[in-house]
Amino acid sequence: MKTLYLECNMGAAGDMLMGALYELLEHKDEFLHTMNQLIPGVTVTAQAASTCGIAGTHMVVNIHGEQEESSDTPMNAEHSSMEPHAHHHDYEHEHGHNHEHSHDHEHEHGHHHTTPDEIASILDNLPVSCEVCRNAKAVYSRIADAESKAHGVPVTEIHFHEVGALDAIVDVTGVCLALEMLGVDSILASPIHTGSGHVCCAHGIVPVPAPATVNLLEGIPYYSGQIQGELCTPTGAALLAHFSKKFGPMPVMTIKKTGYGVGTKEFPAANCVRAFLGETESENSEEIIELCCHIDDMTAEGVAFACERLMEQGALDVSTASITMKKGRTAIALTVVCKPLDEERLAQAVLRETTSNGVRVRRCTRYFLTSSARSIETEYGTVQVKCADGFGIHHEKPEYDSAALIAKEKHLPFEQVWNQLVDRIRLLK
Repeated sequence: MKTLYLECNMGAAGDMLMGALYELLEHKDEFLHTMNQLIPGVTVTAQAASTCGIAGTHMVVNIHGEQEESSDTPMNAEHSSMEPHAHHHDYEHEHGHNHEHSHDHEHEHGHHHTTPDEIASILDNLPVSCEVCRNAKAVYSRIADAESKAHGVPVTEIHFHEVGALDAIVDVTGVCLALEMLGVDSILASPIHTGSGHVCCAHGIVPVPAPATVNLLEGIPYYSGQIQGELCTPTGAALLAHFSKKFGPMPVMTIKKTGYGVGTKEFPAANCVRAFLGETESENSEEIIELCCHIDDMTAEGVAFACERLMEQGALDVSTASITMKKGRTAIALTVVCKPLDEERLAQAVLRETTSNGVRVRRCTRYFLTSSARSIETEYGTVQVKCADGFGIHHEKPEYDSAALIAKEKHLPFEQVWNQLVDRIRLLK
């Protein structure tokens, strides 16, 4: 099974994770080309770097020609009782764990703030696949929820600093895109070193790890260690929480490639995230959680919107079924599938996004086929095929996005294109 193991002995930041994954890619130019088409005026370069004599890559994000040093979703809780002035900013510096200054100013340069909905709109319009967009929105949803809880304000009142938000969008999208390009079957990570001590922010001196980071790391093993400073940023924590299947020691792996994502700050230990790409024995079973509730007082449109929001917030799957409740009431049974680490967070999301007053939890073991992908040549050009293997079973079918794109471009019925692609796959077996 193609497995990625992320070693977070010096914490994790978005740009460091992106740098480590970049080193694993076969098509680095393709990755950089896509990243440099994301947002006008924003450029991404891979810069050779070293830490404690170890060579690696530092990903540099420039916004209109300037490198943003405080990109880990700096936010301004404008209506929080903790934030009496609407001009303060929480800067949680992403690049290389550089967390040594705060800002308290009167918006002399016309800074703007970006809401979670505006972030989602930006992500929806990026030139990336639906899967990359979905993952990026789910990561940002985690960050917004964590900041909301940390500052004691509703998610709708969270505002990300405009420039820092653009930088963090690039980091988050870059990690999601790199993982899609790597096509791994399983992502694992070490316990996370958060650092120790205190850092300054607009509110004053706060402990490490920062409150938002603590919220994001709930249910995940982490430790403070002896390094003074903030090693794990909220963006790094959110990415690890979203993508990693398990946290613990590295499993027995046949390593094919190793990547080093280097930060800019110097510490006594090598300041990097290390990514190992290799093969492990197939693990075709795991524990999952089913969150269930019955809803009889929402419109179909409202339920559909709730399902979309739950997927954006990290659910593995969401389904609905029509049922009849007591007294003959027509209702909808909602089932949300998620990872055990996400149980409480998504249970609260179900209560927030629907009218249900309660959620039932089922702990299940699922057996699954390991997913992979391959390309085939057809009369329409190169088409992606989804594969699934395990227990001596092999399944294949066309990738929906590829079939849908052909149908749109050729002005053909989707079913016609789909059936032709299925026939082509059968011929190539």
